[in-house]
This record gives sequence, structure tokens and C-alpha cells, in this order.
Amino acid sequence: MIDREKVEAAVRLLLEGIGEDVNREGLIGTPDRIARMCEEIYGGTDEEVAVHLSKTFPAVGGEIVLEKDIALYSMCEHHLLPFYGKAHVAYVPDGRVVGLSKLARTVEAYARRPQIQEQLTAQIADALMDHLNPKGSMVVIEAEHMCMTMRGIRKPGARTMTYACRGIFKEDPALCERVFAMLR
Repeated sequence: MIDREKVEAAVRLLLEGIGEDVNREGLIGTPDRIARMCEEIYGGTDEEVAVHLSKTFPAVGGEIVLEKDIALYSMCEHHLLPFYGKAHVAYVPDGRVVGLSKLARTVEAYARRPQIQEQLTAQIADALMDHLNPKGSMVVIEAEHMCMTMRGIRKPGARTMTYACRGIFKEDPALCERVFAMLR
């Protein structure tokens, strides 16, 4: 749970630390705005992902289900700068499927936590395995990191791709290739 008072105090200290006057007209409401923003951006820390994946429906067949181009926004835990891009979530059901919006909600719940892209990718793939019990899951994330764009190396447009395979996707590389083909 976000402690708004602590966030506001920290923002005041940060502003003072970079040489700003916290009583300057343009900054007076900034600590409160940042605290409210943190509730939104980091709200996934309090969210139980299992809720999104608990309601399933019977399904005949066992072919790949792929939801692609799910927009995501997250914060790098190393620099507290955003990374953003798209997640592609695939699974092979074992008799049951979940509503498509629940896949996007799962991505969002994990993305709204400070972390690294590699961990985010793995968390989503593991959540599918843990709560849907499919034959396998695969998650691909492609994102641009502001820590590479606006500071450090300063390379706008560089995108990082990560993927995680579980179950039959890990056992059968041809299934992974099929997902990559579906993404093209």
C-alpha cells in the first residue's frame, strides 16, 4: 500500500536536493500530485493477480491462444524511469480458457510494480501456469527503456525483447517458432 505522506516528504526532499524551492508556485502541489501518481503507477503492488485468472470457461481443442500487442507501462526498479511497449501472451489450454481481457489485466497488474523487464516477462508466464494450468505458456515483451533513451547511453528507439517459455513451449521449440510467426 502506498504511504502518501512518505511519498510527499520524499518528493519535497528530492526537489530540495536538486536545488529547487519547494515553495515556488509551480511546485507547491507537486508532492501531492506525485503521491497520487504513485498510487496509479505502482498500484499493482497491492493487486492479487489470481483474481484475474480465476474465472475460466470450458474449451474444446488445445491450440495456441495468443493475445498480442497488449500495451504496457512499467517502471525500472534500477532508475525509477519508465519502460513501455507491448506484451504478447500465448498459452495452450488444457480444457479451460480465460477471458481475453484477463490476460491484459494480468499484464497490467504485474507491470504496475517497480521491476525489470526480464522479471515481468517471467511473472506473467508463471502466473498463467499457476492459475490456468495450461499445457504451456509463452510471453514475449518488447519495450523501450527511458533509462537508455533519456540518460546514460541515450539511444532512443532501442527496444529490448524478452521472452519466457513454460510447459510444452519449453519442451517443443517448434511451438515457440509458431508464436513468433504469428507475431510477424
